[in-house]
Amino acid sequence: MYSVGEQIVYGGTGVCEVAAVEDRRQPDGSERRFYLLRPLYQSGTISAPADGKVFMRPVISREEAEALIDSLPDMPVLSLHERNFTQLAAHYQQLLCSHDCAGVAGFVVSIRAKKRESEAAGRRFGQIDAKFMKLAEKLLFGEFSAALGIPYDEVEPYINKRLGLA
Repeated sequence: MYSVGEQIVYGGTGVCEVAAVEDRRQPDGSERRFYLLRPLYQSGTISAPADGKVFMRPVISREEAEALIDSLPDMPVLSLHERNFTQLAAHYQQLLCSHDCAGVAGFVVSIRAKKRESEAAGRRFGQIDAKFMKLAEKLLFGEFSAALGIPYDEVEPYINKRLGLA
């Protein structure tokens, strides 16, 4: 169970703060626990059943975020080459649905390598690739921002500085 004020990763939304925890009476007379979530990087609120099907987990710790950042240069680059756009999108979606921060980081490393490879060969970076790269970076940088306690816009410069790339 999560507590008010706790930051959690909620499905594809990313990092949310638990604004309230409520027990609501259901039509059959039973009680069901709900979280009222406020996404940190988008507007609105989400009412989510605690026992719902959408994935929820705590945000990684600062130490875990720093260790993950330090491991980025050594992450293996996944092969992300698929000619069928539907299969490519499904493959990318499957990679993001793990909701594992290290898995998302590995995907970002791989898709950025694919972008560099495309640009070096004089090819255009695909729309599906760009869409999923943006989504993965949003999820990863959002979690790093929350874990490190820094603004979202400072995450990439922080990573570059930590890795000696800045």
